[in-house]
Amino acid sequence: MTDKPLLEVKNLKKHFEIPQGMFKEDIIVRAVDGVSFSVNRGETFAIVGESGCGKSTTGRTILRLTDPTDGEVVFDGKNILNLSYNDMRSLRKRMQMVFQDPYASLNPKKTIRQILTEPLRVHKMFTKQERLEKAIEILKIVGLSQDYLDRYPHEFSGGQRQRIGIARAVILQPDFIIADEPVSALDVSVQSQVINLMLDLQKEFGLTYLFISHDLSVIEHMTDRVAVMYLGKIVEVAETEELFDHPKHPYTQALMSAVPISHPDEVKERIILTGDVPSPANPPSGCAFHTRCPFAMDICRKLAPQTIDFGDGHTANCHLYTKNEEETNYVTSNSK
Repeated sequence: MTDKPLLEVKNLKKHFEIPQGMFKEDIIVRAVDGVSFSVNRGETFAIVGESGCGKSTTGRTILRLTDPTDGEVVFDGKNILNLSYNDMRSLRKRMQMVFQDPYASLNPKKTIRQILTEPLRVHKMFTKQERLEKAIEILKIVGLSQDYLDRYPHEFSGGQRQRIGIARAVILQPDFIIADEPVSALDVSVQSQVINLMLDLQKEFGLTYLFISHDLSVIEHMTDRVAVMYLGKIVEVAETEELFDHPKHPYTQALMSAVPISHPDEVKERIILTGDVPSPANPPSGCAFHTRCPFAMDICRKLAPQTIDFGDGHTANCHLYTKNEEETNYVTSNSK
């Protein structure tokens, strides 16, 4: 890995405006609200969190499948949010995505031959015969036969369709792939095959992954670093092993306590969070997690926590670990 990250996301925001009619104020849904992280070349970086926390929207916004409200996405030194349509289209061969639903992401009217050769045709790569040879080659790499070339997506199982989706992303030999819940729609028996396939492809092609998932067992198995997301914000980032061994944020601790035990003799204290996840259209003041946090203090309801660095790239946003000058002044003024 080089010192310079392949991808840098800086204060990324994606807000959706929902019209409420002529006489009512529009509702603003803060799906992604100031997310920052970096992904090093050759690593697998994960975003984990509950459904609705903004993980998938973050991934789609990074690739400009949906335009951001604010922030920067710097890929290999270029802020891609400033690129023209043609420049962005050209860059897409270096940035690909594997979608959650392998059936919905494949055109049901096209054969596998057309699905796999179309990216090469769009980017004007190779001759027609060479594109076919590349399609056959990538099918073999993902464990499928060339006999499948003239079949349609509905003729395959879920695991096979996801392999085709992965093949479509890899055929351009990109540098970076966003995998959005790539195994959540698959049977458990098939999940491990797809995960191992992705790891093998990473070694073979030197891929960099942004892996989006809510399955902590998958995250633990295949990622290098993890960002924990809650209500549109990242609350903790650490190397995978460090995060699982020493979670700092109360939300991360609750997530880790939900991981099934690996041995019958293992004893684990289950942390049950009370209440529902707040709406991103009306997020709580201060720390967004304070409405469900068992350690919530008065300061948590008033001020958003700053990022605390625990060393070795482990950071968390929580009032439990430090008090900055602003917090000290708040506590002092309210204790009089």
